[in-house]
Amino acid sequence: MRVALIAPPFIPVPPPRYGGTELFLAQLANGLCRAGHEPVLFTNGESTVQCETRWLYPHMQWPVQDELQASLADLNHTSWAVREASRDCDLLHLHNAPGLAVSRLSDLPVVYTLHHPLVPELSDYYQSFPDVSFVAISHDQASRKPMPRLSVVHHCIDLQHYRHGTEKREFLVFLGRIAPIKGVHHAVEVARRTGIPLKIAGEVQPVFRDYWETSIRPHVDGKLIEYVGEADLKLKNELLGKARALLFPIEWEEPFGLVMLEALACGAPVLAFARGSVPEIVKPGVAGALCRDLDEMVRQAAAIEASPEECRAYVAREFSPERMVESYVAIYEAALHTGRSQKAPLELRRVATGEEPQVTELAA
Repeated sequence: MRVALIAPPFIPVPPPRYGGTELFLAQLANGLCRAGHEPVLFTNGESTVQCETRWLYPHMQWPVQDELQASLADLNHTSWAVREASRDCDLLHLHNAPGLAVSRLSDLPVVYTLHHPLVPELSDYYQSFPDVSFVAISHDQASRKPMPRLSVVHHCIDLQHYRHGTEKREFLVFLGRIAPIKGVHHAVEVARRTGIPLKIAGEVQPVFRDYWETSIRPHVDGKLIEYVGEADLKLKNELLGKARALLFPIEWEEPFGLVMLEALACGAPVLAFARGSVPEIVKPGVAGALCRDLDEMVRQAAAIEASPEECRAYVAREFSPERMVESYVAIYEAALHTGRSQKAPLELRRVATGEEPQVTELAA
């Protein structure tokens, strides 16, 4: 099966640092290759995966500097990718919203993975594509997006890229975007109240610069609280392999949260607020703890005693690449069997001079 995996063009696959969607795509592309399929990844020229890659833009464009320029680049890349894929692939697997609109120009079946949180405008937009096979990345996300064709497939983690740290675990870690919804300020408060050192790793995006400057940076002293910058795979292994726990004090309904799997793969339990997908990932007593509030997270951080071996074994068992790839292949096969629905043709007519055009659906 030749599957066109159409990624946004901004971040390489796999990502050098930030990029949950791109990390997922790398694991899916490589897993499909191992399973005997032929994925074709439409990405940028800096991507390094086992399968064939195609691109318009040779270099990464992250962080985005100009929203209009980025939107046009995304549309240019995606429309080109859909046209190219329609020539020699069996199916389109899309990962960005512009791809849905452009997919109308192709006869190939379409699978679309929902990487974003619930946004009313996106949900309304998705309703315009009833013939697309949508995939939610958690049951919580699926419960918030009413599409007729909707499956759930959890992300996975490839353990060969993560080492099980054996060093003494003496500090806490926050790993993710430095943004209010990620709860970095809560992680800081946990460190201050427990006296356990905290290492913060993540991107400070321009839109959240004020949050960093006012809520986080004043507490960074290089001793109790340390900022170590963005984390690539090497630094993730270094931090999580020595972490007492990963703090995940989110203030939103996180669709998935791959960093939780990365922590568990390195033997670090996860202390998280039980929102969004978190209860589907964190198994209390084995993979960490679900916390009702900040007070409980403080108590758990001071008392947590988890087995690094059990953390890694749990994530290997429940979130393996083989399981994820098998689920996607089943969705691909169903989409190929069903094909694209026969859409009724649309007639555009103007009812009177100066009025907006109306669209009338004609009987097939």
